[in-house]
Amino acid sequence: MKYYSLSNPKEKTSFANAVVNGIAPDRGLYFPEEIPQLAAAFIKELPQLSIPEIAYTAMAPFVGDEIPKAVLEEILKNTLDFDFPVVPVTENIGSLELFHGPTLAFKDVGARFMAQSLGYFNSQKSDQKVTVLVATSGDTGGAVANGFLGVEGIDVVILYPKGKVSKVQEQQLTTLGQNITALEVDGVFDDCQDMVKTAFLDKEITTTRKLTSANSINVARWLPQMLYYFIAYRQLAERKQPFVFSVPSGNFGNICAGMMGQNMGLPIDHFIAATNINDAVPTYLETGEYAAVKTTPTISNAMDVGDPSNFVRIQKIYGNNFTQLKDHLSGYRFTDDTTRKAMKEIYNTSSYIADPHGAVGYLGLKDYLKQHPEKYGVFLETAHPIKFLDTVEETLEMEVPMPERIQSLLDKEKKSIGIKNYAELKSYLLS
Repeated sequence: MKYYSLSNPKEKTSFANAVVNGIAPDRGLYFPEEIPQLAAAFIKELPQLSIPEIAYTAMAPFVGDEIPKAVLEEILKNTLDFDFPVVPVTENIGSLELFHGPTLAFKDVGARFMAQSLGYFNSQKSDQKVTVLVATSGDTGGAVANGFLGVEGIDVVILYPKGKVSKVQEQQLTTLGQNITALEVDGVFDDCQDMVKTAFLDKEITTTRKLTSANSINVARWLPQMLYYFIAYRQLAERKQPFVFSVPSGNFGNICAGMMGQNMGLPIDHFIAATNINDAVPTYLETGEYAAVKTTPTISNAMDVGDPSNFVRIQKIYGNNFTQLKDHLSGYRFTDDTTRKAMKEIYNTSSYIADPHGAVGYLGLKDYLKQHPEKYGVFLETAHPIKFLDTVEETLEMEVPMPERIQSLLDKEKKSIGIKNYAELKSYLLS
């Protein structure tokens, strides 16, 4: 499999180079030269297959022979060594819980896969030291920090917006030490992401440091996220209903990966992009005109993204055909007040505790199913409610049990470096 920049399809590269470089030299996102097609027999047998078997079949075409079969199988086994249950919430709605990994967030899968893949590629070049440069709106930082902690030959630098991530999220990315450094940016997530993209094009930096990105712009972070949807289908296939997935969406890597799985042949009927008031994509689906929006802080902070990077990949999957895209994707936006009401509704009707992001996904699904009651809907619960403790407890007027590993985390000392602009990031990277 070859990969090319969405800004210049003529320039192709290998999976390894796409992973190590993170972003193309022209600042474009890498995209696979073709979308592999899964055999009908595999889809039919999928409910009886093991998760490692499913994962290898889905991912192997994107990796090719660049990682040996036995190594890739081991990477996938280690990546997916926790549960991904679909929990019933109502008669026709389920929650796909993606928070049973080490940092209690869906991004553990992509971060672990990328860390192990990059570790393998780096081990083949003993003299190469790599700096992973990543921006986070919340959960990416902790997942990347955990995934890369102690990986030989790799330093991790995480940029996060000051005061705009939860206490648990901040502790997860500022307390590990070793090869992990957290930079606290006086700004919003989009500022962090712009700094990361600019650094990749700064030759003063790239001539002294080998940079790669661990955001969902990196193919090794983005593509493995499709595996959630295969695992969910494995649990639900016997329902014999059309399946709809509602995805709380910020940078749109998660839903984009699901759409890739759908286009490979996974029987998903429709996707719902559920956002907070940072609604560039729902607005685009209404008007046909894409325009970034100014980022506004919300209680679902991991979705506070005004210009989602991965949306260009979604457009490419559907051939940049607006009509075709609308056949497969609906978009809904919700305010904080509506999100809080949904959290209460979910708990009062089913005793299920949803975090703000999951509640946004639930709302999008509920609106869509009003018009399509024959379908079965799944919203993605992307983070454990404890990661948004203040919001959840205040909204539900109850105490949420604290996992022991989170309590020990909160007692650790925060260590971060404050920066205000790109010049200060550059100075740090060159020092």
